[in-house]
Order: sequence, then C-alpha cells, then structure tokens
Amino acid sequence: MPDLIKNAHKDWNLYPQKEEPLFEGHPDQIALLNGWKRHLEVDRLFHSSPFFSNQTSVLKQMILPLLQSGPVKPFFLAHIGLELLMDHLLVVNQLIDINSFYENLKKANSLSLSLFLDKAGLEDPVRFFKFLDSFISSRYLLSYQKIENITYALNRICMRIWADPFTEMQLQGLTEQLTLFSKTLEQDYLTIFREIESGLTT
Repeated sequence: MPDLIKNAHKDWNLYPQKEEPLFEGHPDQIALLNGWKRHLEVDRLFHSSPFFSNQTSVLKQMILPLLQSGPVKPFFLAHIGLELLMDHLLVVNQLIDINSFYENLKKANSLSLSLFLDKAGLEDPVRFFKFLDSFISSRYLLSYQKIENITYALNRICMRIWADPFTEMQLQGLTEQLTLFSKTLEQDYLTIFREIESGLTT
C-alpha cells in the first residue's frame, strides 16, 4: 500500500502508523495498518542490510560507464534497478503467483480501504482508486519476465524526475548490464528474503 500510494502520486505522503488510535475498533482497518507497518519494516531491514549495500555497489559500478553523460544519478538507478531485478527473478523462477496477487487485490474490501485512506489523510481518493484499478487490470508484473521491460520501467521512473534521462544507446547498454548483473544476482538473491523474514518480530 505505501508503494501504491507513491505510484499513484509521487507527492503523496501518508503516515497512518502515527495515528493508530484512529483505526482502533475496526478489524479491517487495523489489518491494513499492520500490513502498512510490516511493509515499512521490511523496507528498513532491506535497505540497511549488507546485501543491499553490496549489490547496489556492484550494479552501480557496472552502469557507471553508461552514465558519464545525462542527469541520472548512478546510486539512484542501482537502487531501483536492484529491486526491479529481484522482482524479475521471482517472476521468472515462478516463486510468486502473479495472477493470484492481482486477484487478491481485486478482492480487497474497497469500503474498508477507502475509510482507512480517509483517516490516513488521503486528499484525492478518486485519483487513487482510478490508479489502483488501472494497476490491477494492466497486470504489469507479467512484463517483468523480460529484462528489456525492466529497462523500460527504469526509464519511466526516471522520467518522473528528469525530462530526458537516457539516450537510446544508454538504454541499450543498460539492458546489457542488467542482463549480466541478473545472472550473478540469481546465485544468492533469496538469502535476503530469509534474512528479512528472520528479522521480522511478528
């Protein structure tokens, strides 16, 4: 949910974890709040891990020659690239069921979700639910099976910040480096999932 909110509008910042009493007495909303807090904790564990530090450093060095010109920051690209490549590996190795993921999103209680977001301070629920419906119908994660689509996704993300982030040659080189990096990443990427799971308190 935190990621969906930011993808719907990059300037939206919600902090429902700071307003827990607002959700008391409503089991569905408490469940959403617990999921929200769990997501934040997973992010914290991941971004503070040696795995994240080491792998972003490796990818950064691989893409650095491609970014001698242009506005994109190498660490930013390595950070997002690592996360998308981990999604790619989960998809191609069939460790997540994408269709089940989207079907479960469709089954979410929209009234409980709307009430939760209202209490969290969301100012434009119509825009969010329009984005959510589009996100579900597109089943975008299916595209992550191909590395070139990871490059496309990175380009789209960077275009939110910079007008012309990459040249065509840079995009081609990025796909090549992501392909090489994914082969080494695949050897031990599952270790970080086990580490995070063991680090979660509940």
